[in-house]
Amino acid sequence: MSDYAPPHAFARSLITEPLADRILHGSVVFWFLVVVAGQLIFAAYIAALYGGATVSGDMQGWNQLMRHGIIDGDPTGNAMIVIHVTLAFTITLGGLAQLTPQIRNRWPTFHRYNGRVYLLTAVVISLVGLILTWTRSGVGAGEMATSLNGVLILAVAAFTVYYAVTRQIATHQRWAVRLFLFVSGVWFLRLMVFGWIGLHQAPLWLGDNLDGPAAVVFNFAATLLPVAIYEVYLRVEDKAGPTGRLVMGLALSALTLVMAAAIGMTTLILWWPLMS
Repeated sequence: MSDYAPPHAFARSLITEPLADRILHGSVVFWFLVVVAGQLIFAAYIAALYGGATVSGDMQGWNQLMRHGIIDGDPTGNAMIVIHVTLAFTITLGGLAQLTPQIRNRWPTFHRYNGRVYLLTAVVISLVGLILTWTRSGVGAGEMATSLNGVLILAVAAFTVYYAVTRQIATHQRWAVRLFLFVSGVWFLRLMVFGWIGLHQAPLWLGDNLDGPAAVVFNFAATLLPVAIYEVYLRVEDKAGPTGRLVMGLALSALTLVMAAAIGMTTLILWWPLMS
């Protein structure tokens, strides 16, 4: 009887379930820590740019990046812009607190009330964003992608509330993560655009008004790609064996490194110059 074992059988024997689980869990922790760092920088940028312009009384400073920001003679639209940006700062911090397990486990009452504020903010910011998109902008791929993001946020928020009210907590938590990813679409879009610029050292195929082919892809990918990756992760977590979990953990770690590099490029190219 032969003692020979094929190499793939030996490799499978090394990939034990505890090892695969540790790598998969570690990749999620790594992803979340990078997201926290990146979104805190984003929140600081919002506060510095828009808060600084407001405190100094220079409301035209809001138009440094917005094509349709503060417009003379449009008080209603301007008020919506202020609400939208203010809530963007609030929801960024609230979302990070909501997904942090230590906060959820140690302060459940805060978690519940912060969740309600987060959901309400998500709904309001989406409705305001949809109104601004269709009253101040033309009809293009960017506007379609923004509208898709807003509609998905509203739909996913409804599912998140439903599963919380019916006490299906595990399902509620998964929908809450989906909501967080959709709400973070604007943040992901900035990472994709400025990561792309940093990679190529030029706005290759982005167009003058983010209407080039690369920009069209990024507009939709910022909404759909993170959730698609999360859905794959859920399938692996629920059904895959040790090998599948190991592969998912390594893939998620690699994607997180790409995201970290994009955060660095976006910070250097966009956020830091406007904060300093």
